Amino acid sequence: MLHLNKKTKIGIIGLGYVGLPLAIEMSKKFNTTGFDINEERISNLLNGKDATLEISKKTLKETSLKFTSEINDISSCDIYIVTVPTPVDKNNNPNFSPLESATKTVSQVLSKKNIVIYESTVYPGATEQKCVPILEKISGLKYNHDFFCGYSPERINPGDKNHTLTNITKIVSGSNELCTDIVSELYNSIIPAGTHKVSSIEIAEAAKVIENIQRDVNIALINELAMIFNKLGLDTKEVLDAAGTKWNFMPFQPGLVGGHCIGVDPYYLMHRAVEIGYNPEIILAGRRINDGMAKYISDRTINQLTNKGINPIGAKIAIFGITFKENCPDMRNTKVVNIVDNLLKHNCDVIVTDPYANQIEVKEKYNIDLITKDKIKNVDAVILALAHKEYKNITLSQWENIFNGNGIIVDVKSFFDKDYFNTSKITHWRL
Repeated sequence: MLHLNKKTKIGIIGLGYVGLPLAIEMSKKFNTTGFDINEERISNLLNGKDATLEISKKTLKETSLKFTSEINDISSCDIYIVTVPTPVDKNNNPNFSPLESATKTVSQVLSKKNIVIYESTVYPGATEQKCVPILEKISGLKYNHDFFCGYSPERINPGDKNHTLTNITKIVSGSNELCTDIVSELYNSIIPAGTHKVSSIEIAEAAKVIENIQRDVNIALINELAMIFNKLGLDTKEVLDAAGTKWNFMPFQPGLVGGHCIGVDPYYLMHRAVEIGYNPEIILAGRRINDGMAKYISDRTINQLTNKGINPIGAKIAIFGITFKENCPDMRNTKVVNIVDNLLKHNCDVIVTDPYANQIEVKEKYNIDLITKDKIKNVDAVILALAHKEYKNITLSQWENIFNGNGIIVDVKSFFDKDYFNTSKITHWRL
């Protein structure tokens, strides 16, 4: 088994939201190479540009990290860390293609005494069931004899500048006790918050997947409460603020649930649960409620227009925000797109703005042309889908100038106080 030192060579496979920050930190302690199959991504990073906005241009220019899309450049690494996404397909079944592809890449350069660490979120058992056989078959090496594996789930929160890699405790595991110790030593060297060892890779996999399931189920509960309170004519945020004065009331908020984690991870455990003969009821119910929120919000918008005497057919509706969360360019599994689709089915005229989203990406993936907010005029309704910080600078008079007479704001994130628009002709409804 290898011993860590400054000459230890680390290869990070995948340089997205998870891999890039990890590679930057590893390069401060070890000889580190970041590998990504996306040549444009590598080119941008070499030029100091990170499209994820996680790493500054200054940091990219100063780092000793080597960037490459050539497999030969990682052929002599001692430790490989795989940080690729684990999405679901159109039927919400686990899609292991990116993980399997990355594993095949590592397999081609795997040598004796190497350790392969996975950070991608999967269900319990997936690393050793899906990845290890590929490593053995292509490399010709024997697991836990010639090479070893570890699992240390990512806990990156895109766009969050407070809960970053170095100040979040890292769960670590290995294919044997000595491997676990090395994985723990590796991460402890870059993470002041420290590590938490567990007894097996499966335990670490399970711990990761339920972190997001717990959030998903709790948000689903609040979303269901919001729908009930709406029917009762109660302001959800005021109710939650009042309930939150109790010390043990958990501060979840209603809204859309997208992204690469919370809206995806439950399907991985559900898939595995069904395989072993258990039908998960609470997890499934939570997913059903949260997946239905886009339709609920678009239906509420139609109802608000109708109540205002505005014909939804042809009504001009501006959506503010299309990424999956505020102050972040990440478009993965955004549910705002579902709002757009539902409104188009009602023959509404929908326009979308977002200061963070990549215009080319949005056009290619969703056939939506983003516009700047200064071009939004004469609309009948605004759906404030995300609480981007830029929207705080919009004054009341500027909001009034956006509308065609009496306007409607559907405030998904409860961005405004309930009395903010009382002196205007704008009708404000918040989730």
